[in-house]
Amino acid sequence: MLNERAQILLKTLVERYIHEGQPVGSRSLSRFSGLDLSPATIRNVMADLEEMGLVMSPHTSAGRIPTPKGYRLFVDQLLVIKSLREEELHHLENQLHPDNPSRLANAASQLLSELTRFAGVVVTPKRTGAVFRYIEFMALTEKKILLIIVTPDGDVQNRIIITDTPYSQSDLIEAGNFINQHYAGCTLEEIRSRIQTELKQLRQNMTQLMNAAIDAGDDAVKESSEVIVLAGERRLLDSLDASESLTSLKELFELFERKTKLLQLLELSRNAHGVKIFIGGEADMSSFDEFSIITAPYETDGSVVGTVGVIGPRRMAYERVIPIVDITAKLLSSSLSQQ
Repeated sequence: MLNERAQILLKTLVERYIHEGQPVGSRSLSRFSGLDLSPATIRNVMADLEEMGLVMSPHTSAGRIPTPKGYRLFVDQLLVIKSLREEELHHLENQLHPDNPSRLANAASQLLSELTRFAGVVVTPKRTGAVFRYIEFMALTEKKILLIIVTPDGDVQNRIIITDTPYSQSDLIEAGNFINQHYAGCTLEEIRSRIQTELKQLRQNMTQLMNAAIDAGDDAVKESSEVIVLAGERRLLDSLDASESLTSLKELFELFERKTKLLQLLELSRNAHGVKIFIGGEADMSSFDEFSIITAPYETDGSVVGTVGVIGPRRMAYERVIPIVDITAKLLSSSLSQQ
C-alpha cells in the first residue's frame, strides 16, 4: 500500500512520462504534483518506489520511468478516465451503423486506429452452421485427396483426406457434383444428418468419401470461423521511443502475421466484464513486452461474439484509449443487435 504522497508522486511521474517520453526528475515532480516537498523528500519517495519495483532509473538519466508494475498500479488505482469529445463520439456513432458484420469489423478497427493513433484490432463473430458454396475433390495420389471448400463469402479452405479406398478422378468429380447439386447452401451439419439416407443411391465407398469430406470440411471451416481484422499496425513505428526495443516490434509484426497467438490472447477478453488491460509481459508473450493491449468484448443480442482492442506502447494515454475501446465495443454491440 502506498501513502497518499507516494500515490500522487507516482501518478504524476506516470502522467509526465506518458506526455513527454522522457525520464522524470525531482524538479518536474515538484512542479506538477502540487505537493510542497523538498527535492530531498521527493528523492526519498522515488527511492522507495524504485525498491518496490514501481519505477526504475535508466542508465543515462537521473530521472525515473514507470515499470510495467508501476503502470499496472497506475491503471488500477490512480487513473482518471477522460470522457470522449463530442465530435469523436459522433464520428464513432456515424461510422458504426448497422451493416453487414464484415464491414462493421473493418470500420471498427479503422476507427480504433484513427482515434488512438495505434493499432486497432477486432475479432469477428464465429460463424455458426458453416455453409459452403462449392466443393471440389482433387486426386493427389490414389488414396490422398485434396478437398477444396469455397464458402458463400469467397473464403477458400483446403484439407487433405487420406482414404483406405483408391478413387479415380472421375469418382471424385462424381462425388463433388453430387454434393454441389444437392447440398450447396446447406450447413455441413445439415448434410451430415441427411447423408445416411440420401446417399444410398451411391456406392458404399462413395458414401465413405462423402463422410470423410464432411468431417474434414467441418474442421476446416471451424478453424477459419474467426477472423482478426487489424488496422494501423504501421502506426506503432511512430509510437516507439529510441529506448524501446525494435526487436520487440519485429516480433509483434510477426505475431500479426501468424495471428493464432494474438487470437488466443484476445479470447481471454471474451469473459471479461468490460475493458481488460494487458501491460507488457502480462500478455505472457515476449512480443508484447514493450506494448500494452486494451480490449473489450462485444455482443449480439446479449451474447458475447467477439472482441475489440487497441495495441500500443506501454507509454500510452490510458485515460483516453480505455473509453475509446469501451464505447466502440458498446456501439458495435448495438449495431449488430439491430441487424
